Amino acid sequence: MTKFALFFSYTPETWGKLIENPGDRTAAVRALTESVGGELTGLYYMLGDDDGFVLFDAPDVRAAGALSLAVNSTGAFSSLRTCRLIEAGELVDVLGTAGAARAEYVRPGS
Repeated sequence: MTKFALFFSYTPETWGKLIENPGDRTAAVRALTESVGGELTGLYYMLGDDDGFVLFDAPDVRAAGALSLAVNSTGAFSSLRTCRLIEAGELVDVLGTAGAARAEYVRPGS
């Protein structure tokens, strides 16, 4: 499985509905994640540019993309951003590949 983080911000209308009818959204997010073959790792709310984020594992980018599109299509969010996470051990391989690619890259204007 591949790890993803989905950062989100609610619309003012969604916040209003949540204030009128408070509840824990974890079960709904877990059901959505499982519907694409994934697994929920965590749902967190925060202060700052985003209202919260979801950590989840998905079988592939297609499943993560489907989850993101399904959520975005509801109109409940003012922003939504899905990021594929890279574990520290994976980064070593990524850096090695980047070094090889950099040797082949021709800088613009060169």
